[in-house]
Amino acid sequence: MNGMVITILLILGFFLSIVFLGVKIVPQGYEWTVERWGKYTKTLRPGLNIIMPVMDAIGHKVNIMEQVLDIPPQEVISADNAMVKIDAVCFFQVVNAAKASYEVNHLEHAIRNLTMTNIRTVLGSMELDAQLSRRDEINERLLTTVDAATNPWGVKVTRIEIKDITPPHDLVEAMANQMKAERNKRAAILNAEGMRQSEILEAEGLKQADILKAEGARQAAFLEAEARERAAEAEAKATHMVSQAIAQGNIQAVNYFVAQKYIDALGKIAASPNNKIMMIPLEASQVIGSVAGVADLVNDVKKTHTESQS
Repeated sequence: MNGMVITILLILGFFLSIVFLGVKIVPQGYEWTVERWGKYTKTLRPGLNIIMPVMDAIGHKVNIMEQVLDIPPQEVISADNAMVKIDAVCFFQVVNAAKASYEVNHLEHAIRNLTMTNIRTVLGSMELDAQLSRRDEINERLLTTVDAATNPWGVKVTRIEIKDITPPHDLVEAMANQMKAERNKRAAILNAEGMRQSEILEAEGLKQADILKAEGARQAAFLEAEARERAAEAEAKATHMVSQAIAQGNIQAVNYFVAQKYIDALGKIAASPNNKIMMIPLEASQVIGSVAGVADLVNDVKKTHTESQS
């Protein structure tokens, strides 16, 4: 009886172990390859999977998530013989677990060496200035080349980024001096351009001022000429009126001409810079007083003229 129980337990344990060996749970982000008698047969996806116990075995557990692979820094000689140090990083993802397991040995090591080789090829064909200024183009060329080379391995290279390009120290100093000289050149050009613009504006201002000054002088001359014309016209009218009065025998008109000449002579004497004391004769008051009669003369002439028109 005890022997039968032991036998049943052994048989039950055997079947349980068989079931356990045939049930596989694959975690998310991984794929497992299955080998039957050492030969690849299928790939297990994430979740619960059933395989044939004893005959089937798990070959490789492959990470199918995107992975980051650091590329060791390396020195590269550019096309213009400049030694630069390149540091990069590669992003890849396994898209076919079977190929990644059986088409290449040491997948990460192979991708790393392939990337380093292509970095030397691509950057070695470019000059230093192009390496420093065309980083996006370098990344694109590396990605296209490495992705095509790793495609038979069941790998998709998603990105290759150049993290740093380090020229030699003496070359960095030379580039800094060149940049400083270029900035000084631009500053000098801007300063000269500013001075030129300032001189142009100043000349324009002086030109405008001269134009306005000439315009003012012309206007003043015009007004002065107009004033002289009006004065001459008034003088002519006064002379005409006095001449008519003289023709009519008015003695006041004669006195007006004499007084006018007398006053002009006194004005010239008074204006002389050497004259300190001026003696005026007693007759001068009588002559000057005769000027007061000019108003009466003018009134008489106007009255006569009005009567003649009526």
